[in-house]
Amino acid sequence: MTRRTERPSGSVVLLSGGMDSATCLALATRHHPPVHALTVLYGQRHAREVRSARALARRYRVARHTVVRLPLGPLLASALTDPARPIPNRARPTRRIPSTYVPARNTILLSVALGYAESHRLGTIYLGANAIDYSGYPDCRPEYFRAFERLARLATKAGVEGGARIRVETPLLRRSKADIVRLGERLGVPWALTWSCYAGGRTPCGTCDACRLRRKGFAEAGRLDPTVSP
Repeated sequence: MTRRTERPSGSVVLLSGGMDSATCLALATRHHPPVHALTVLYGQRHAREVRSARALARRYRVARHTVVRLPLGPLLASALTDPARPIPNRARPTRRIPSTYVPARNTILLSVALGYAESHRLGTIYLGANAIDYSGYPDCRPEYFRAFERLARLATKAGVEGGARIRVETPLLRRSKADIVRLGERLGVPWALTWSCYAGGRTPCGTCDACRLRRKGFAEAGRLDPTVSP
């Protein structure tokens, strides 16, 4: 017979500093406080986004913001972790998974967040994944997140002994980038604090997938992106 414990509350947001995670932070603040933020440095070359994550965490006055350093870059074959590999400039999306795919990235990030959530008795993990306007990564699909939730119930003390479910919330999964911009506008997301570029320079490159999708979202929503000079 399982022994039920007090149901966990609150949430942890995987906060990269981009527009999607910023929108998730705004949603978590409204719906699942208290909010913790978790930023993972896994060896990505665009670590400039951490500055944005810190600024967003301060703006939303999260209960705790933790920056975790996991120097996995040399182990993960990706253009996002290897400065010697060019960031692709894809004028049009294709069905092929691009070189910016980081092997098992969301599994790694969600595993860290799951351990954090269980340790701090938080009931919800927020991740700004998207399966509409995205680069085709296999770990951004709805079936992947359903599978991870099943794993979370099987692999944690909270799930096995306490019967507590730690949920993975992906509120942007079926929204276009334009829809995300509109939602963020309603929530008052400070876009000027966010960063989306993969290239890792001082200013957005404007040509990588992240920049392209961001530009597409703001244009289709009829909004101006404050991070882009007119």
